Formats: sequence, C-alpha cells, structure tokens
Amino acid sequence: MKQIAILPKPSYPNVDDWVKDRPLAEMPMKRLTIDIPVTLHQRVKSQCALKGQNMADMVRILLETEFNRESSL
Repeated sequence: MKQIAILPKPSYPNVDDWVKDRPLAEMPMKRLTIDIPVTLHQRVKSQCALKGQNMADMVRILLETEFNRESSL
C-alpha cells in the first residue's frame, strides 16, 4: 500500500509567502505520457521498489542515458 506523508501546515501567515519560498526545480519540467504493456510496468515498478527508487526518476535516468547531451550535439 502506498504511504503518503502528511506534513504539518506551513506556519506562514499568508499563503503567497509560502509559495514564494518554495525551492525551484533545477529546470522546467514537461509531462510525458506513454502506454506500455502491463507486464513491463509490473517489472519496472517492482525493480524500482526493490531499489527504493521512484519510477519517474528511473525513467528520467534511462532517457538521459539513451539521449545524453554529448551524442545529441
């Protein structure tokens, strides 16, 4: 079962202050949606769980490895 951490409510008097103080991502992100076979999804998910990795992070690593910046120049 997926566990979600519930964090305490930020103690900022104004919500806008909290938004301004959030750390920014290193670079802007885009969402990628793909269809894969159920069996592949199960293998990826189980291997990521065993390694304690997030599936999205693993896919990013694989894409960066395949499409590294040096080979695209």
